Amino acid sequence: GVYDVVPREVLMLLSARELELALCGIPDIDVAAWRAATTYKGAFAEAGAAHPVAAMFWAEVESWDPERRAQLLQWCTGTSRVPVNGFEHLQGRDGVARRFTLTSVELESAVYPRAHTCFNRVDLP
Repeated sequence: GVYDVVPREVLMLLSARELELALCGIPDIDVAAWRAATTYKGAFAEAGAAHPVAAMFWAEVESWDPERRAQLLQWCTGTSRVPVNGFEHLQGRDGVARRFTLTSVELESAVYPRAHTCFNRVDLP
């Protein structure tokens, strides 16, 4: 098995995310495709990616290197890889198709962004 190639002690030093990135490499994430396949809810629903907060989110993501983008994707979806057929085919942990969603939340309920990996959702204050 894998322990014949990599000592158990070395694997214990890696998180699941780090192991996935080490084995699969850093994916090339197309931010424009990610943005286009995103659903917007709450205060973002009407303006979508043009809402000032959503626009700031995407501008920040575009400025990141591929490794950091992969880490963001891991944080909000549970995987650092884009589905073979694109972002439109993201699935929740239950196997049901769930688009990536940016949802606005009141500042009183969340001071920092929070992720719901089961739903591929990020809540932004």
